[in-house]
Formats: sequence, C-alpha cells, structure tokens
Amino acid sequence: MRSISQQCKDIIKREGINLSSAIEYDVNGEVHTLTMEWIIDSFMQASPDSHQVFLDALKLSLEAKGMGIDKFFEDMGQLLLMTHLSDKIEV
Repeated sequence: MRSISQQCKDIIKREGINLSSAIEYDVNGEVHTLTMEWIIDSFMQASPDSHQVFLDALKLSLEAKGMGIDKFFEDMGQLLLMTHLSDKIEV
C-alpha cells in the first residue's frame, strides 16, 4: 500500500501540478517560499492520525467549489509558516 505522503503527491501530480510549485508568503516584508512537496512532507512529520486528516482534507479540496488545491496548499503553508515563526518567537 502506498504511504499517505505518496497518495497526496499522486493527487497533486494527477491534477497536473508540479510538486516543486512554490507559494510565496510575505511576512513583515520578508518573503518565505514553500513548495507543495515541502508542505506535504512537513505535515507528514505530525502524528499518523494527522496524516489521514491531511489526505482527507486534500481530497475534499478537490470537491469544494471555490477552494481547490491551490487554496488548500496556500492555507496549509500559511499554517505551517505561522507555527514555525511563532515557535521562533517563543524561544
């Protein structure tokens, strides 16, 4: 059986999106660039239960009107970035 990470990547490829596609975020004038593959790999570092939630949410984004994969990854990347930046502030 394919891993959840691979299933997510297969969905992206099937939609004709390159895993190296990047999303840029401007945070207080500093640009952060995250690829779709990095976003998937980062979420796969969470608990196994979270892996399935991510996959299910990705599948739902395919069906959602107005959301789509691009918006899903934009939001997931923003969540990761904000979590990472807030961890740096707390140190």
